[in-house]
Amino acid sequence: MSFTGFPAAALDFYDDLEMDNSKTFWTANKHIYEESVRAPMVALLAGLEEEFGPAKIFRPYRDVRFAKDKTPYKTAQGAFVAVGPSTGYYVQVAAPGVRVGAGFYEAPSDRLARIRTAIDDERRGNELAKLLADLQAEGWTLGGDKLKTTPRGYDATHPRIDLLRHKSITLGKSYGFEPIIHTPALLDEIRDAWRATTPFLDWITANA
Repeated sequence: MSFTGFPAAALDFYDDLEMDNSKTFWTANKHIYEESVRAPMVALLAGLEEEFGPAKIFRPYRDVRFAKDKTPYKTAQGAFVAVGPSTGYYVQVAAPGVRVGAGFYEAPSDRLARIRTAIDDERRGNELAKLLADLQAEGWTLGGDKLKTTPRGYDATHPRIDLLRHKSITLGKSYGFEPIIHTPALLDEIRDAWRATTPFLDWITANA
């Protein structure tokens, strides 16, 4: 199956799921999920696999064992291509449309310490800062969890203190309801978007 875009039914499905996140709704509409959400996602990722590698398509079911929110189903279908521990490319479809991303979403203390050491280094730190600035200028949004305080061992006046506060660093770009998301052209658009973030991911994997 070749990728032809995400149909409007995919967005409508998640819009309805947000209103009625129940087993009754899911059972009655699972065929829409399979045909309009999962099948296009599989086809999209198949078209990207040769260049970026195999993706993990996340399960639609939420783990509610320790969650305050007991609704059983995720309100987005995401997929992730790993290039390192908790590091890689991301794509999702949900009620607000299609979104792509890249970065690392978590890091144990030793890995985070190596990343901060690299950010502190003049050459490597400035390289990352420039990569992120260039991507933001191209419409990417910088995100990730951050400390509210200065990380231990660093001065609050450090020229890259904002980056040093990050516990994770992600970049995101939304296509929302743009007509392209319903067409085969979305595959090439996402390919170009992921390619643009590859130097950033290479920096993370090289310095973590």
